[in-house]
Amino acid sequence: MRYTQRGVTLIELLTVVVIVAILASIAVPSYRSYLLRAQRTDATTALLRIQSGMEKHLVQFGTYTDDLVGQPKDGGLGLTTVSEQGNYDLKVDLTDKGYLATATAKTDKSQRDDTRCVTFTVDQSGVRTAVDSGGTNRMTECWR
Repeated sequence: MRYTQRGVTLIELLTVVVIVAILASIAVPSYRSYLLRAQRTDATTALLRIQSGMEKHLVQFGTYTDDLVGQPKDGGLGLTTVSEQGNYDLKVDLTDKGYLATATAKTDKSQRDDTRCVTFTVDQSGVRTAVDSGGTNRMTECWR
């Protein structure tokens, strides 16, 4: 009488575990990088919303405003100081020529790990910048 072996050997099982571990070690950092890039749209969308509100304010009142949260009828923009998903702090500074709207990654949210695109800005002329944690301009990479 001859018995045939059925099932999985320990070596085969360990081989599968090692292959899965290798794939996971490649996939997880890549996925995290993708999430950081995708969440940058939170900043760019918020800044474009501010830019649109500023142009409306200029048409209605003849000036720009630094009041993000005030109601439009009272001279504000009716927005918030935090981006929609909560990853960026927003502010507007008035300048001699107009304004500079800034979105800065919050240090207590998931974007704190994004050292390549920390601060986004847009001004009244539509000039966009984005700087990394070292102050290097990375506009083409961050404003995609």
